[in-house]
Amino acid sequence: MNIRRRTTAWGVVLATSLATLGLPTAAAAPTTASTPGAVAWEPCRPEPGDTEQELKLLPGSECATVTVPIDWNRPSRGTFELSIARRKAQQQRTGVLVFGPGGPGDSGVERIRTGMSRFSQRLEDRFDIVSFDPRGIARSNPVMCSAALIARQPSPIMKSQADFDRTVQYNRELAADCRTHTGALYDHLDMLQTVRDVEAIRRALGEQQISFHGSSYGTMLGTQYAEAFPQRVRALVLESVNDHSTPTTRRFLTEQAATAQDSFDEFVQWCADSTSCALHGRDVRALWAELQRRAELGQVPDPQRPQYATTRFMLGFAVFRLLYGPDWARLAQTLRALETSPPPTQQPPVPTGLAPFSFAPFCQDWDLPLRDYREYAGLLKRVGRANPEMRYPGQLMAITTCLGLPRADNPQHVLKVRDLRTPALLTNSLHDPATGYEWARNVARQLGRQGVLLTYEGWGHGSYTTSPCVEALVDNYLVDLTVPPRGTRCAAILPTA
Repeated sequence: MNIRRRTTAWGVVLATSLATLGLPTAAAAPTTASTPGAVAWEPCRPEPGDTEQELKLLPGSECATVTVPIDWNRPSRGTFELSIARRKAQQQRTGVLVFGPGGPGDSGVERIRTGMSRFSQRLEDRFDIVSFDPRGIARSNPVMCSAALIARQPSPIMKSQADFDRTVQYNRELAADCRTHTGALYDHLDMLQTVRDVEAIRRALGEQQISFHGSSYGTMLGTQYAEAFPQRVRALVLESVNDHSTPTTRRFLTEQAATAQDSFDEFVQWCADSTSCALHGRDVRALWAELQRRAELGQVPDPQRPQYATTRFMLGFAVFRLLYGPDWARLAQTLRALETSPPPTQQPPVPTGLAPFSFAPFCQDWDLPLRDYREYAGLLKRVGRANPEMRYPGQLMAITTCLGLPRADNPQHVLKVRDLRTPALLTNSLHDPATGYEWARNVARQLGRQGVLLTYEGWGHGSYTTSPCVEALVDNYLVDLTVPPRGTRCAAILPTA
């Protein structure tokens, strides 16, 4: 088996839709621990698919597993092995820093195995940095489904009630298939279960408290861990903040489209201002509209697999992902290349065997119902009027993928975090395409005195590795528990062309 790595928030949607990207791989160093302080660490082993560079980065990483219940509400119904990894503090040890992966679908083990570019040297010196593959992901009993069935996933751009009904039927068929190939864990993937997994990791490590840094979807893990176990939190960093209080499908999609549109607008402005843009002097919005029209006709190649045609939604998703960095120069070059590319003539092959479907946890964490096609079409019409270039944001697939499935075990709620010894530190870009700045502000309001928002005035999904200012303030907080003054802002750094 072969784990495909480094999908980030919402990136897993694209990966699972293109089911031919790879199959999950074998676990590394499968040792177990179920009692406090009993983790049996071993050097992480090479795995199929590791590049030469990744193999060079492997030394120093340690891997293990922790035995946890399939269902924390009914522990007697069986267990599975949760994969974890760490790198030990290099100098004066402060404690353990747990990194909460994004996604859903990111591998925390991979983050540790193949280097520490996510963390500053100061954090590497002072903390044992630990992460894990969340339940249902990568090495932790991954959700597996028939690859051919995943490849048939309907487009989220539905055009009739018949399309709506087919999507519901498909989702139920896929869920049954995944349950068959994954086992009992398939029905216990929600964040409340993962919160208990993190507490099991803490206990197995023998630590009284942990520091936690969550990114994107991992911020939801951080806030819900703090709700359940505030006395176990030494420090809590929430980067690119996920607002799990968003109550309705309409508000969820409206907010997601708005933040994607804002990031696209910033790209267009950069192209107008910068001669480094391959589309400088061009009408970028008109070019984008024409590419969308051609994609609707099957005439635009997939930027990643140019021998095959892309769809209008997947073309938009590719643009959305290039706004994450943001990688504006590459986005401009991609759009210019697609403008002159001939229509593809090949059809993608039908995959065989099993493939991972790591988006499954989302449907157990969010209730985003739609009654019928009429409600859906009305919602898209309103979203499109306000967000003409991003009328079909990537998160649209999050809504349609969950249609017809059981209600979430961990539905949206307003945070109730009490008794943190140190306020949580939130950090968000003003122009984040995936977790908008208003989400961070809203979570900060919910935390009240328990939360402090650090604003990065620039662009992209994530700010710690983008801004030295953000990095320094986050490090000061994690190492010394120095909380920056409320209202602190870090200046924007223009993306490198």
